[in-house]
Amino acid sequence: MNSIFSDLPTTIFEVMSSLAREHEAINLGQGFPDDPGPEDVRRKAAEAVLSGWNQYPSMLGLPELRRAIADHYRHWQGLALDPDSEVMVTSGATEALAGALLGLIEPGDEVVLFQPFYDAYVPMVRRAGGVPRFVRLEPPHWRFTEEMLERAFTPKTRVVMFNNPLNPTGTVYRREDLELLARYCERFNAIAVCDEVWEHVVFDGCEHIPLMALPNMRERCVKIGSAGKIFSLTGWKVGFVCAAPSILRVLAKAHQFLTFTTPPNLQVAVAYGLTKPDDYFVQMRTSLQRSRDRLAAGLRGLGFPTLDAQGTYFLNVDLAPLGLNEDDETFCKRLVSEYKVAAIPVSAFYAVEPVRSVVRFCFAKSDHTLDTALERLAGALRRAK
Repeated sequence: MNSIFSDLPTTIFEVMSSLAREHEAINLGQGFPDDPGPEDVRRKAAEAVLSGWNQYPSMLGLPELRRAIADHYRHWQGLALDPDSEVMVTSGATEALAGALLGLIEPGDEVVLFQPFYDAYVPMVRRAGGVPRFVRLEPPHWRFTEEMLERAFTPKTRVVMFNNPLNPTGTVYRREDLELLARYCERFNAIAVCDEVWEHVVFDGCEHIPLMALPNMRERCVKIGSAGKIFSLTGWKVGFVCAAPSILRVLAKAHQFLTFTTPPNLQVAVAYGLTKPDDYFVQMRTSLQRSRDRLAAGLRGLGFPTLDAQGTYFLNVDLAPLGLNEDDETFCKRLVSEYKVAAIPVSAFYAVEPVRSVVRFCFAKSDHTLDTALERLAGALRRAK
Protein backbone atom coordinates (compact mmCIF):
# COMPACT_ATOMS: atom_id res chain seq x y z
CA MET A 1 0.00 0.00 0.00
CA ASN A 2 1.15 3.53 -0.68
CA SER A 3 1.83 5.04 2.75
CA ILE A 4 0.77 8.56 1.69
CA PHE A 5 -2.80 7.38 1.25
CA SER A 6 -2.96 4.35 3.54
CA ASP A 7 -1.86 6.44 6.53
CA LEU A 8 -4.39 9.21 5.92
CA PRO A 9 -7.17 9.52 8.50
CA THR A 10 -10.80 9.54 7.38
CA THR A 11 -11.50 13.00 5.98
CA ILE A 12 -13.31 15.35 8.34
CA PHE A 13 -16.03 15.80 5.71
CA GLU A 14 -16.87 12.10 5.82
CA VAL A 15 -16.69 12.07 9.62
CA MET A 16 -19.08 15.00 10.02
CA SER A 17 -21.41 13.92 7.20
CA SER A 18 -21.67 10.45 8.72
CA LEU A 19 -22.49 11.98 12.10
CA ALA A 20 -25.06 14.22 10.41
CA ARG A 21 -26.77 11.17 8.89
CA GLU A 22 -26.58 9.25 12.16
CA HIS A 23 -28.18 12.08 14.16
CA GLU A 24 -30.51 13.27 11.36
CA ALA A 25 -28.81 16.64 11.56
CA ILE A 26 -28.86 19.62 9.22
CA ASN A 27 -25.58 19.45 7.31
CA LEU A 28 -23.94 22.88 7.22
CA GLY A 29 -20.55 21.18 7.04
CA GLN A 30 -19.92 19.96 3.49
CA GLY A 31 -19.93 22.71 0.88
CA PHE A 32 -22.78 22.04 -1.48
CA PRO A 33 -25.98 24.03 -2.16
CA ASP A 34 -29.42 22.51 -1.68
CA ASP A 35 -30.51 24.18 -4.92
CA PRO A 36 -30.46 21.95 -8.03
CA GLY A 37 -28.65 24.53 -10.16
CA PRO A 38 -29.83 26.52 -13.20
CA GLU A 39 -32.47 24.58 -15.11
CA ASP A 40 -31.43 25.82 -18.55
CA VAL A 41 -27.86 24.57 -18.04
CA ARG A 42 -29.10 21.19 -16.78
CA ARG A 43 -31.49 20.94 -19.72
CA LYS A 44 -28.62 21.56 -22.16
CA ALA A 45 -26.74 18.64 -20.61
CA ALA A 46 -29.80 16.38 -20.92
CA GLU A 47 -30.36 17.36 -24.55
CA ALA A 48 -26.70 16.82 -25.38
CA VAL A 49 -26.61 13.33 -23.91
CA LEU A 50 -29.71 12.33 -25.91
CA SER A 51 -28.92 13.95 -29.25
CA GLY A 52 -25.24 14.83 -29.14
CA TRP A 53 -21.86 13.11 -29.33
CA ASN A 54 -21.24 10.57 -26.56
CA GLN A 55 -17.90 9.13 -27.66
CA TYR A 56 -14.46 10.44 -26.74
CA PRO A 57 -14.23 14.20 -27.14
CA SER A 58 -10.93 16.01 -27.65
CA MET A 59 -8.47 15.38 -24.83
CA LEU A 60 -8.07 19.12 -24.25
CA GLY A 61 -11.85 19.61 -24.19
CA LEU A 62 -14.51 20.50 -26.73
CA PRO A 63 -13.34 23.44 -28.87
CA GLU A 64 -16.61 25.25 -28.16
CA LEU A 65 -16.03 25.02 -24.42
CA ARG A 66 -12.41 26.13 -24.64
CA ARG A 67 -13.53 29.16 -26.68
CA ALA A 68 -16.27 29.87 -24.14
CA ILE A 69 -13.75 29.72 -21.27
CA ALA A 70 -11.39 32.12 -23.03
CA ASP A 71 -14.23 34.51 -23.88
CA HIS A 72 -15.59 34.32 -20.32
CA TYR A 73 -12.27 35.22 -18.74
CA ARG A 74 -11.69 37.99 -21.26
CA HIS A 75 -15.05 39.50 -20.36
CA TRP A 76 -14.91 39.08 -16.59
CA GLN A 77 -11.19 39.29 -15.78
CA GLY A 78 -9.52 40.97 -18.75
CA LEU A 79 -7.38 37.94 -19.62
CA ALA A 80 -6.40 37.29 -23.24
CA LEU A 81 -6.15 33.50 -23.60
CA ASP A 82 -5.66 31.43 -26.74
CA PRO A 83 -8.35 28.72 -26.51
CA ASP A 84 -6.30 26.36 -28.69
CA SER A 85 -3.01 26.48 -26.78
CA GLU A 86 -3.75 27.94 -23.33
CA VAL A 87 -7.02 26.36 -22.19
CA MET A 88 -7.79 22.78 -21.16
CA VAL A 89 -10.86 21.05 -19.69
CA THR A 90 -10.48 18.52 -16.86
CA SER A 91 -12.77 16.26 -14.86
CA GLY A 92 -13.06 18.71 -12.02
CA ALA A 93 -10.68 21.18 -10.42
CA THR A 94 -9.19 18.51 -8.14
CA GLU A 95 -8.00 16.60 -11.19
CA ALA A 96 -6.60 19.85 -12.56
CA LEU A 97 -4.67 20.43 -9.32
CA ALA A 98 -3.32 16.86 -9.28
CA GLY A 99 -2.29 17.07 -12.94
CA ALA A 100 -0.56 20.40 -12.37
CA LEU A 101 1.47 19.03 -9.48
CA LEU A 102 2.37 15.83 -11.32
CA GLY A 103 3.41 17.84 -14.35
CA LEU A 104 5.44 20.50 -12.54
CA ILE A 105 7.19 18.76 -9.63
CA GLU A 106 10.28 16.61 -9.55
CA PRO A 107 10.98 14.54 -6.40
CA GLY A 108 12.44 16.81 -3.73
CA ASP A 109 11.03 20.05 -5.12
CA GLU A 110 9.45 22.25 -2.46
CA VAL A 111 5.88 23.50 -2.63
CA VAL A 112 4.66 26.49 -0.62
CA LEU A 113 1.18 25.99 0.87
CA PHE A 114 -0.99 28.50 2.72
CA GLN A 115 -2.84 26.83 5.57
CA PRO A 116 -5.73 26.44 6.26
CA PHE A 117 -6.24 24.80 2.86
CA TYR A 118 -8.32 22.36 0.84
CA ASP A 119 -7.44 19.04 2.44
CA ALA A 120 -6.40 17.38 -0.84
CA TYR A 121 -3.37 19.65 -1.31
CA VAL A 122 -0.84 17.96 0.97
CA PRO A 123 -1.47 14.33 -0.15
CA MET A 124 -1.30 15.42 -3.79
CA VAL A 125 1.95 17.33 -3.23
CA ARG A 126 3.55 14.39 -1.45
CA ARG A 127 2.34 11.84 -4.01
CA ALA A 128 3.93 13.96 -6.74
CA GLY A 129 7.22 13.84 -4.83
CA GLY A 130 7.03 17.38 -3.50
CA VAL A 131 8.06 18.62 -0.06
CA PRO A 132 5.45 20.92 1.50
CA ARG A 133 6.45 24.14 3.23
CA PHE A 134 3.70 25.90 5.14
CA VAL A 135 2.61 29.48 5.60
CA ARG A 136 0.34 29.56 8.68
CA LEU A 137 -2.57 32.00 8.40
CA GLU A 138 -4.59 33.11 11.42
CA PRO A 139 -7.95 34.74 12.13
CA PRO A 140 -9.45 37.23 11.90
CA HIS A 141 -7.92 38.50 8.62
CA TRP A 142 -6.00 35.44 7.33
CA ARG A 143 -3.40 37.69 5.64
CA PHE A 144 0.19 36.73 4.88
CA THR A 145 3.21 38.98 5.33
CA GLU A 146 6.60 39.30 3.70
CA GLU A 147 8.18 37.74 6.78
CA MET A 148 5.99 34.66 6.35
CA LEU A 149 6.98 34.28 2.71
CA GLU A 150 10.64 34.83 3.53
CA ARG A 151 10.53 31.85 5.91
CA ALA A 152 8.67 29.59 3.45
CA PHE A 153 10.47 30.20 0.15
CA THR A 154 13.89 28.63 -0.48
CA PRO A 155 16.09 27.95 -3.55
CA LYS A 156 14.27 24.57 -3.78
CA THR A 157 10.83 26.20 -4.15
CA ARG A 158 9.30 25.07 -7.42
CA VAL A 159 5.55 25.61 -6.95
CA VAL A 160 3.24 27.77 -4.86
CA MET A 161 -0.32 26.54 -4.27
CA PHE A 162 -2.53 29.60 -3.89
CA ASN A 163 -6.28 29.46 -3.26
CA ASN A 164 -8.11 32.74 -3.86
CA PRO A 165 -10.87 33.25 -2.74
CA LEU A 166 -9.69 31.09 0.13
CA ASN A 167 -11.65 28.08 1.36
CA PRO A 168 -12.27 27.64 4.29
CA THR A 169 -11.86 31.27 5.42
CA GLY A 170 -13.87 33.16 2.79
CA THR A 171 -10.97 35.59 2.22
CA VAL A 172 -10.67 37.49 -1.07
CA TYR A 173 -7.09 38.67 -1.40
CA ARG A 174 -6.35 42.27 -2.32
CA ARG A 175 -4.04 43.45 -5.06
CA GLU A 176 -1.23 44.32 -2.62
CA ASP A 177 -1.27 40.73 -1.30
CA LEU A 178 -1.07 39.37 -4.83
CA GLU A 179 1.76 41.75 -5.73
CA LEU A 180 3.74 40.56 -2.70
CA LEU A 181 3.27 36.91 -3.66
CA ALA A 182 4.14 37.66 -7.30
CA ARG A 183 7.44 39.23 -6.24
CA TYR A 184 8.40 36.05 -4.42
CA CYS A 185 7.38 33.86 -7.36
CA GLU A 186 9.63 35.94 -9.61
CA ARG A 187 12.50 36.05 -7.12
CA PHE A 188 12.54 32.27 -6.68
CA ASN A 189 11.48 31.37 -10.23
CA ALA A 190 8.43 29.50 -8.90
CA ILE A 191 5.20 28.65 -10.71
CA ALA A 192 1.96 29.56 -8.95
CA VAL A 193 -0.80 26.95 -9.19
CA CYS A 194 -3.83 29.18 -8.60
CA ASP A 195 -6.93 27.44 -7.28
CA GLU A 196 -9.53 30.05 -8.24
CA VAL A 197 -12.65 27.89 -8.20
CA TRP A 198 -14.53 30.48 -6.08
CA GLU A 199 -13.72 33.36 -8.47
CA HIS A 200 -17.40 34.16 -9.14
CA VAL A 201 -18.55 33.68 -5.54
CA VAL A 202 -17.49 37.05 -4.11
CA PHE A 203 -19.52 39.58 -2.12
CA ASP A 204 -19.78 43.18 -0.94
CA GLY A 205 -18.39 44.56 -4.19
CA CYS A 206 -15.12 42.60 -3.82
CA GLU A 207 -13.22 42.01 -7.03
CA HIS A 208 -11.53 38.73 -7.82
CA ILE A 209 -8.12 39.49 -9.34
CA PRO A 210 -6.39 36.50 -10.96
CA LEU A 211 -2.71 36.28 -10.08
CA MET A 212 -2.10 35.58 -13.77
CA ALA A 213 -3.20 39.15 -14.58
CA LEU A 214 -0.33 40.76 -12.65
CA PRO A 215 2.77 41.98 -14.49
CA ASN A 216 5.31 39.24 -15.28
CA MET A 217 3.00 36.46 -13.98
CA ARG A 218 1.48 35.43 -17.31
CA GLU A 219 4.23 32.86 -17.95
CA ARG A 220 4.42 31.50 -14.41
CA CYS A 221 0.78 30.84 -13.45
CA VAL A 222 -1.59 27.92 -13.78
CA LYS A 223 -5.15 29.22 -13.35
CA ILE A 224 -7.76 26.63 -12.31
CA GLY A 225 -11.53 27.18 -12.34
CA SER A 226 -14.63 25.09 -11.74
CA ALA A 227 -17.99 24.95 -13.47
CA GLY A 228 -19.32 23.20 -10.39
CA LYS A 229 -18.77 26.31 -8.28
CA ILE A 230 -19.86 28.80 -10.95
CA PHE A 231 -23.20 27.06 -11.57
CA SER A 232 -23.76 25.41 -8.15
CA LEU A 233 -23.49 21.99 -9.82
CA THR A 234 -20.80 20.49 -7.60
CA GLY A 235 -21.37 16.93 -8.82
CA TRP A 236 -20.59 17.71 -12.44
CA LYS A 237 -16.82 17.89 -11.97
CA VAL A 238 -15.88 20.06 -14.93
CA GLY A 239 -12.67 22.00 -14.38
CA PHE A 240 -10.78 24.63 -16.38
CA VAL A 241 -7.00 24.95 -16.69
CA CYS A 242 -5.41 28.06 -18.19
CA ALA A 243 -1.66 28.44 -18.63
CA ALA A 244 0.98 29.61 -21.09
CA PRO A 245 1.53 27.12 -23.97
CA SER A 246 4.87 25.85 -22.63
CA ILE A 247 3.22 24.93 -19.31
CA LEU A 248 -0.08 23.67 -20.69
CA ARG A 249 1.66 21.21 -23.02
CA VAL A 250 3.14 19.44 -20.00
CA LEU A 251 -0.07 19.58 -17.96
CA ALA A 252 -1.97 18.09 -20.90
CA LYS A 253 0.31 15.06 -20.79
CA ALA A 254 -0.43 14.55 -17.11
CA HIS A 255 -4.15 14.95 -17.82
CA GLN A 256 -3.91 12.38 -20.64
CA PHE A 257 -2.95 9.67 -18.15
CA LEU A 258 -5.35 10.69 -15.37
CA THR A 259 -8.83 11.02 -16.87
CA PHE A 260 -7.98 11.78 -20.53
CA THR A 261 -11.28 13.59 -21.05
CA THR A 262 -14.58 14.77 -19.51
CA PRO A 263 -18.20 13.85 -20.40
CA PRO A 264 -19.06 15.72 -23.60
CA ASN A 265 -22.67 16.52 -22.68
CA LEU A 266 -21.50 18.35 -19.55
CA GLN A 267 -18.96 20.26 -21.63
CA VAL A 268 -21.70 21.36 -24.03
CA ALA A 269 -23.85 22.57 -21.14
CA VAL A 270 -21.00 24.44 -19.46
CA ALA A 271 -20.08 26.14 -22.74
CA TYR A 272 -23.67 27.35 -22.94
CA GLY A 273 -23.68 28.42 -19.29
CA LEU A 274 -20.52 30.52 -19.59
CA THR A 275 -22.27 32.67 -22.21
CA LYS A 276 -25.20 33.49 -19.92
CA PRO A 277 -25.89 37.22 -19.43
CA ASP A 278 -24.10 39.07 -16.67
CA ASP A 279 -27.36 39.22 -14.74
CA TYR A 280 -27.13 35.50 -13.96
CA PHE A 281 -23.75 35.84 -12.27
CA VAL A 282 -24.71 39.03 -10.43
CA GLN A 283 -27.93 37.46 -9.16
CA MET A 284 -26.07 34.34 -8.04
CA ARG A 285 -23.76 36.47 -5.92
CA THR A 286 -26.63 38.56 -4.57
CA SER A 287 -28.58 35.48 -3.54
CA LEU A 288 -25.61 33.88 -1.78
CA GLN A 289 -24.70 37.16 -0.08
CA ARG A 290 -28.23 37.37 1.28
CA SER A 291 -27.92 33.84 2.66
CA ARG A 292 -24.56 34.70 4.21
CA ASP A 293 -26.07 37.76 5.89
CA ARG A 294 -29.06 35.76 7.13
CA LEU A 295 -26.86 33.13 8.77
CA ALA A 296 -24.39 35.70 10.12
CA ALA A 297 -27.13 37.78 11.73
CA GLY A 298 -28.71 34.69 13.26
CA LEU A 299 -25.42 33.39 14.65
CA ARG A 300 -24.48 36.78 16.09
CA GLY A 301 -27.90 36.95 17.72
CA LEU A 302 -27.09 33.67 19.47
CA GLY A 303 -23.72 34.98 20.66
CA PHE A 304 -21.45 33.37 18.05
CA PRO A 305 -18.51 35.68 17.09
CA THR A 306 -18.62 35.55 13.28
CA LEU A 307 -15.69 36.41 11.02
CA ASP A 308 -15.91 38.31 7.74
CA ALA A 309 -16.71 36.16 4.69
CA GLN A 310 -15.92 37.99 1.46
CA GLY A 311 -16.45 34.96 -0.77
CA THR A 312 -17.08 31.19 -1.05
CA TYR A 313 -20.06 29.34 0.51
CA PHE A 314 -18.66 29.53 4.03
CA LEU A 315 -19.01 31.60 7.18
CA ASN A 316 -16.64 31.08 10.09
CA VAL A 317 -17.06 31.55 13.82
CA ASP A 318 -14.05 32.09 16.11
CA LEU A 319 -14.80 30.59 19.50
CA ALA A 320 -11.62 31.96 21.10
CA PRO A 321 -13.19 35.12 22.62
CA LEU A 322 -15.81 32.99 24.37
CA GLY A 323 -13.35 31.13 26.56
CA LEU A 324 -15.03 27.77 26.03
CA ASN A 325 -13.59 24.61 27.54
CA GLU A 326 -13.46 22.72 24.23
CA ASP A 327 -11.64 22.97 20.90
CA ASP A 328 -13.28 23.29 17.49
CA GLU A 329 -13.49 19.56 16.78
CA THR A 330 -15.04 18.76 20.16
CA PHE A 331 -17.45 21.65 19.72
CA CYS A 332 -18.53 20.44 16.25
CA LYS A 333 -19.09 16.87 17.43
CA ARG A 334 -21.22 18.17 20.30
CA LEU A 335 -23.23 20.39 17.95
CA VAL A 336 -24.12 17.50 15.68
CA SER A 337 -24.96 15.04 18.45
CA GLU A 338 -26.80 17.39 20.84
CA TYR A 339 -28.16 20.12 18.56
CA LYS A 340 -28.39 18.21 15.26
CA VAL A 341 -26.42 20.74 13.19
CA ALA A 342 -23.21 19.69 11.44
CA ALA A 343 -20.31 22.10 10.96
CA ILE A 344 -16.61 21.64 10.16
CA PRO A 345 -13.68 22.33 12.54
CA VAL A 346 -11.19 24.50 10.65
CA SER A 347 -8.26 22.82 12.45
CA ALA A 348 -8.82 19.96 9.96
CA PHE A 349 -7.54 22.28 7.19
CA TYR A 350 -4.08 22.59 8.80
CA ALA A 351 -1.17 20.16 8.49
CA VAL A 352 0.87 21.62 11.36
CA GLU A 353 0.18 23.97 14.29
CA PRO A 354 -3.56 24.24 13.69
CA VAL A 355 -5.78 27.04 14.90
CA ARG A 356 -8.22 25.15 17.13
CA SER A 357 -10.94 27.72 17.75
CA VAL A 358 -12.61 28.28 14.36
CA VAL A 359 -15.75 26.52 13.10
CA ARG A 360 -17.01 26.68 9.48
CA PHE A 361 -20.67 26.75 8.46
CA CYS A 362 -21.97 26.47 4.87
CA PHE A 363 -24.61 29.09 4.07
CA ALA A 364 -25.43 27.96 0.50
CA LYS A 365 -28.77 26.66 1.73
CA SER A 366 -32.44 27.64 1.64
CA ASP A 367 -33.85 30.14 4.14
CA HIS A 368 -35.81 27.34 5.78
CA THR A 369 -32.67 25.21 6.25
CA LEU A 370 -30.70 28.11 7.72
CA ASP A 371 -33.53 29.22 10.00
CA THR A 372 -34.10 25.69 11.28
CA ALA A 373 -30.38 25.30 11.99
CA LEU A 374 -30.37 28.57 13.93
CA GLU A 375 -33.36 27.45 15.97
CA ARG A 376 -31.53 24.25 16.87
CA LEU A 377 -28.33 26.12 17.83
CA ALA A 378 -30.07 28.27 20.42
CA GLY A 379 -28.47 27.51 23.78
CA ALA A 380 -25.41 25.75 22.35
CA LEU A 381 -23.00 28.33 23.74
CA ARG A 382 -24.58 28.37 27.19
CA ARG A 383 -24.17 24.60 27.36
CA ALA A 384 -20.47 24.88 26.45
CA LYS A 385 -19.47 27.20 29.28
